[in-house]
Amino acid sequence: MSTERVVGIGAGAAGFDPAYERGGTGSGSELATTDMVLNIGPQHPATHGVLRLRLTLDGERIVGCEPIIGYMHRGAEKLFEVRDYRQIIVLANRHDWLSAFANELGVVFAVERMMGLEVPVRAVWLRTLLAELNRILNHLMFLGSYPLELGAITPVFYAFRERETLQAVMEELSGGRMHYMFNRVGGLKEDLPYGWLGRASAASVAVRKRLPDIEDIILGNEIFRARTVGVGKLAPELIAQYGVSGPIARASGVDADLRRDEPYLGYDELLRDGVLRVVTRPEGDCFARFSVLLEQVKVSLDLVDACVDKLSSLPAGPVNVRLPKILKVPEGQTYAWTESPLGINGYYLVSRGDKTPWRLKLRSASFNNISALPALLPGTVIPDMIAILGSMFFVVGDIDK
Repeated sequence: MSTERVVGIGAGAAGFDPAYERGGTGSGSELATTDMVLNIGPQHPATHGVLRLRLTLDGERIVGCEPIIGYMHRGAEKLFEVRDYRQIIVLANRHDWLSAFANELGVVFAVERMMGLEVPVRAVWLRTLLAELNRILNHLMFLGSYPLELGAITPVFYAFRERETLQAVMEELSGGRMHYMFNRVGGLKEDLPYGWLGRASAASVAVRKRLPDIEDIILGNEIFRARTVGVGKLAPELIAQYGVSGPIARASGVDADLRRDEPYLGYDELLRDGVLRVVTRPEGDCFARFSVLLEQVKVSLDLVDACVDKLSSLPAGPVNVRLPKILKVPEGQTYAWTESPLGINGYYLVSRGDKTPWRLKLRSASFNNISALPALLPGTVIPDMIAILGSMFFVVGDIDK
């Protein structure tokens, strides 16, 4: 730690320095002090839960940042090894509790690939629909909570109104509000309730109609713009170095999205039809990251409508594949990755032919996104740190696993 910083308070009996009072730096006889070390978290409103940031400060300016993780670690990757392939879905959907359906997808993709299973077409399109509904739910949470961290309380009520509209159809279908457990190896738990597609379409229309309320109240707010425009610029070079992905990377001009680049589910057809588009911004600041998230909600609503139309045109049919009572995966290994709401989730599965994985390694989006903070925060001040941290869009469980 540096000992060269000089404070503008003299060593006189009264602790008063006229040069400091005038705004100067004094005569050079002041006491030298060390930089301050400040812990933000692990229990702090600015940290989205039990993340801890160890900041080294020169006055109000940050000169070093060390993210300290592990306060929520539950050893999911070791628990995978003693659970069968049906049970690990329950564990895997919880690390990012805002993206449970997306988390389930990566696991079932890996297992289905190893077993050579072909999922029924109806299940493929229903998975696509639910993945995009889950993406909207994730983004709406951050669209409401981020302004809250900057002092604006009203947007969170608007965002939660839209979340509840979509949660109603998700809960009706799966029975769960956060941890849906609707995916199965080979398809889905069950088919749709009668009339569900109509209610899902009505929910999409309602959210789309009211989304401008959130846009107008936030993007046009001069205080919000002052706190975010030009703040926390993340260069594309840092994106590549730290493996940052998802909306944060695209807000820095990195045009990458697995739904387009390595299509899965029904995204290939949606891309050909012009429904799927990748949202990018060149600025790379907090405002760009927020605006990318907002624009991606609009794209996901388009995808939801297209999936509803597709499912409405499909004939009745199965949504899963019949599997043996004891599910064993052939010996081998595979890597499945998906474009989850917060970025790339990867699942490296190694099997020795048993009913449990020999190894299942999870590459979560939030871990890499947070890893860039030591390079991003130095030179900024503490109030900007709060704005930057909130715009990195992470879930602590997704970091710790």
